[in-house]
Amino acid sequence: MRRIILCIVFAVSFLQTRAAEITRVEPASWWTGMKNTTLQVMVYGKGIGKTQPSFTYPGITVKEIARTDNPNYLFIYLNIAPATKPGTIKMQFKQGQQTLSYNYQLLARTHKEGAAGFSQADVMYLITPDRFANGNAGNDALEDVQVNRQDPNARHGGDLEGIAQHLDYIKNLGFTTVWLNPVQENRMPGGSYHGYAITDFYNIDPRFGTNTQFRDLTASMHRKGMKVVMDMIFNHCGSSHWWMNDLPSKDWINNNSGNYVQTNHAKYTLMDPHAAPIDKDILINGWFVKEMPDLNQRNRHLATYLIQNSIWWIEYARIDGIRQDTYPYPDYDFMARWCKEVQAEYPQFNIVGESWYGRSSASSWWQKGSALNKTGNTYLKTVMDFPLTFIANNAFDYTKNDEVGEGSPLFKIYEEIAQDFMFADQSNILTFLDNHDLDRFARSDDPDLRRYKQALAFLLTTRGIPQIYYGTEILMDGKKAKSDGYVRTDFPGGWNGDQTDAFTAGGRTAKQNEAWDYMQKLLQWRKGNQAIAQGKLIHYVVDGTGVYVYARIKDDKTVLVMLNGTNSDKTVQMNRFVDVIKGNTQGRDVITGKQMPVTQNVTVPAKGEYILELTK
Repeated sequence: MRRIILCIVFAVSFLQTRAAEITRVEPASWWTGMKNTTLQVMVYGKGIGKTQPSFTYPGITVKEIARTDNPNYLFIYLNIAPATKPGTIKMQFKQGQQTLSYNYQLLARTHKEGAAGFSQADVMYLITPDRFANGNAGNDALEDVQVNRQDPNARHGGDLEGIAQHLDYIKNLGFTTVWLNPVQENRMPGGSYHGYAITDFYNIDPRFGTNTQFRDLTASMHRKGMKVVMDMIFNHCGSSHWWMNDLPSKDWINNNSGNYVQTNHAKYTLMDPHAAPIDKDILINGWFVKEMPDLNQRNRHLATYLIQNSIWWIEYARIDGIRQDTYPYPDYDFMARWCKEVQAEYPQFNIVGESWYGRSSASSWWQKGSALNKTGNTYLKTVMDFPLTFIANNAFDYTKNDEVGEGSPLFKIYEEIAQDFMFADQSNILTFLDNHDLDRFARSDDPDLRRYKQALAFLLTTRGIPQIYYGTEILMDGKKAKSDGYVRTDFPGGWNGDQTDAFTAGGRTAKQNEAWDYMQKLLQWRKGNQAIAQGKLIHYVVDGTGVYVYARIKDDKTVLVMLNGTNSDKTVQMNRFVDVIKGNTQGRDVITGKQMPVTQNVTVPAKGEYILELTK
């Protein structure tokens, strides 16, 4: 009887030991020679938290083995000495008499020069990958989610291969940088075509391609002289994320008690000295929607996980920048730490945060080194200029009556830029006419291209880093009144069987070609133009002519821009601009090539523009 009992005890113990398993390890690999020598390895599997990990590897020591309230997780913190050589770390996880083995790969860095970053010298082309081009129809479907191009909110089939096939198109237009809406896995019911409900932070969505394809795409862009900006989301994940079925800890998700709390979107509470604490709490801890659980970055393991994830993508895929979604919503201190750690590893790297506000005072508050922000340095290099976008959408409109001076629509642009004193770094401001979250700038009822051309001329010559939404070059329009899908329509010619192919001049209308050619001429001219990339901005008050005049000046290079906001030709007395014209006597219009004297009066056509390169 005693022998039977002992056998039963041994069998139960053996089964309990066998229960431990390894299902997932993240990150799956890391690199030697990183400036930050600490690495967090998250190990997930049934009962893995009950095991004792160990290994022996020259140059690597264990700093901490952290367990949570969930026995299915282990967080192993390693210190990797600078001289450590790449190789395989043979990890062992022991529980009783059983030992699990796992080979962790430590790789050699292949790009020690660091990421390039982006700057005022660049112009971004924003792409929604699902809606740009379908290069591989074989990856369209995933499980029960099918492609339906008739439904604006469904998957349409665009992918990385489709983008790769049209890189020459993007380069020939004149863009230097491509910003991709999120490409990480969104294995959500209904498809989540937009990419903002991530279900796996370390893998590309299989409907877009593979991790290797993404890395190959960035390499192809680099060979063509272009950069890549990756869209990331730290505020939330998708409700179908793999860890939602077995959270690493109870506090991994905010408001995880079962009572749904939606964010109030009250972003001003973060800077409001009079804000009620409850309002701020709901902003930070409330969920965007029920399908997007709000991540708690105050959990130290999650915070390190997210920071490492972004660094992993920079090192793995060689991306040049990050656009961080919903920037004010995550934990403030965590976001500052993230920016600081990324910039410490890659000093030239640039991060732009989605700071969606209607006032420059609020947008500028988020920028690194802001004198307005008394909370603490955000370390965020670049902010998005939504206030200027909202003004620009009306400033270039056709008006029945000519309003001049302070009544001029262009005066509002002057007035907005005059408030740049609030920005700590006026060169690191992302400027745009529209994006994937806004009504498209182009309008089907515009009688001609004057509004389009004047707006582009302004966007590509004022301060900041311009971003242009895909399809703007062919006048794609759309309003998001019904759904966001109506401003994220398919690029014509991106799918086999499309009736038109707007990637070619023959597939575009005469009006589309005129718009395309105008944009190309400006973009190609802008490349390498030091006055635009590095020059000081000097602008003049919009006076009784209704013409907005400004200059970009770098050393002996001067570009003078003249925008007529009225419906009639306006003659401008040039002696007013003598401090920027200086000894120059001629100006060459970069669009027409026409030479004109700048020491005499200049007549600017109605709703027209001149971009003049000044010469003696």
